[in-house]
Amino acid sequence: MLAVRRAAASVARITGVPLQRPKCDKARGMVDNPRFAGQSGTVMTDERERVERILAEVHDDFGMIRVLEVEDYRFLEFGDAIEQSCTFTADPSWLEYDYTRAMLIGALCHEAPESALFLGLGAGTLTQACMKFLPLEDVEVIELRPDVPRLAMEYMGLDDDPRLYIRIGDALDLLDSTEPADLIFVDLYTDVGPGVGHLAWNFLHGCQQRLNAGGWLIINQWATDDGKPLGAALLRGLYHRHYWELPVKEGNVILIVPADLDQTLDIEALSLRAEALTSRLGYSLDSLIKSVRPAT
Repeated sequence: MLAVRRAAASVARITGVPLQRPKCDKARGMVDNPRFAGQSGTVMTDERERVERILAEVHDDFGMIRVLEVEDYRFLEFGDAIEQSCTFTADPSWLEYDYTRAMLIGALCHEAPESALFLGLGAGTLTQACMKFLPLEDVEVIELRPDVPRLAMEYMGLDDDPRLYIRIGDALDLLDSTEPADLIFVDLYTDVGPGVGHLAWNFLHGCQQRLNAGGWLIINQWATDDGKPLGAALLRGLYHRHYWELPVKEGNVILIVPADLDQTLDIEALSLRAEALTSRLGYSLDSLIKSVRPAT
């Protein structure tokens, strides 16, 4: 099956920037941006009126968290329409956006990962996909907001998998207490953008140091206007230019960082692992893999 096709309308940066609500059809074959007219709670399209339902809304020390549903899709929002995640309710492991697929590509750089650490949970779609498609035995999650894991399990389809354990707290404070892992994902966004960890030298260095030998650190970084990752100069200095980048259409750059300077990225082996998963994923990762580039 081909990867998700998107309409010509541009898609805003995912995670931390306001988005128009995408409409995703039942075949998962198209995403467009129909929320251009109509009253609150209604999505207008050329086909028919689509009702947007609020399933849950909670308030905590950091603001509002909301779960909405539009037909077969559910959306996790922080603050005022700041979309964090999209889940296809029939298959919560389906990765709707290219940035999550690119992060999965980062995970596939490892031949056989047994452990993963997720710094930031969101709706849990990437976590769910990794548990389904990778041979993981232990999955640790650090999430800042206590209600996020509950909402992810209650509304977004995150499994209460025995391999999964979640701790609540600030990833910058808890990193040193985490178990070393084969894969570490950094996706720490708020309703105003990336958390401070995305530009924190000691934290990002610590993430790399928590990797097992042969492990990979995958960071969801904003892209600047020139297409480089946010904090490119800091990243080049910290990781000695020894990492790879995968830019995606949502306006993010996924960083793929090895555990040490002797470790290289085998694109051919990565492509073979991705190809072997295509039928199970329901989409191809080939076009994204072709966009992998050295550090800029």
